Amino acid sequence: MDTRSEIAATAARMVVEEGLEYGPAKRRAVRQLGLPQRAALPDNDEIEASVREYISLFCADTQPAELAALRELALTWMERLADFRPHLAGAVWHGTATRLSDIYLQLFCDDPKSAEIMLIDRGVAYEPRTVPGFTGAPVEALSLSSPCPALGEHVGVHLLIHDHDDLRGALKPDAQGRTPRGDTAAVRALVDNPGHD
Repeated sequence: MDTRSEIAATAARMVVEEGLEYGPAKRRAVRQLGLPQRAALPDNDEIEASVREYISLFCADTQPAELAALRELALTWMERLADFRPHLAGAVWHGTATRLSDIYLQLFCDDPKSAEIMLIDRGVAYEPRTVPGFTGAPVEALSLSSPCPALGEHVGVHLLIHDHDDLRGALKPDAQGRTPRGDTAAVRALVDNPGHD
């Protein structure tokens, strides 16, 4: 196994078993394997392939139900946030999520403060922060914790606030030709037809 594959396999285990994001998992894998900090890192597609392999080997009996529960919860939030053109991204959209995964919803708002005002009006506790958006530019994120009855625990839900005009660019296929995020109708189709993604 070459170094990149070794890093990818180690990082994938951390993503699945600890709920780490890809970037931190890669850096920790390098340290854990005792490799130099400048070691060539696998790209996110390689990590995702390793995550899928790890899930199929070690989590095939539990992961489909956990993914379904997270997609149902994502859909609930998308329906609540319908005014802000929500799109699901990340592991829950791509089908690699487990019970440790967070939900990432990208909102495309005419007024960047409108989603925040809605959360305040509904008494939803959240934490504002700034994170890289899908273009790499910083965007505001509203992070909250939501109960997930099907999993019997709370799940992190992150609302990434984008400008309405960013929506067109958000739907371009990724390097593998896949849609990188899905709207409410697309997520409802996944919930209604599990195993078809």
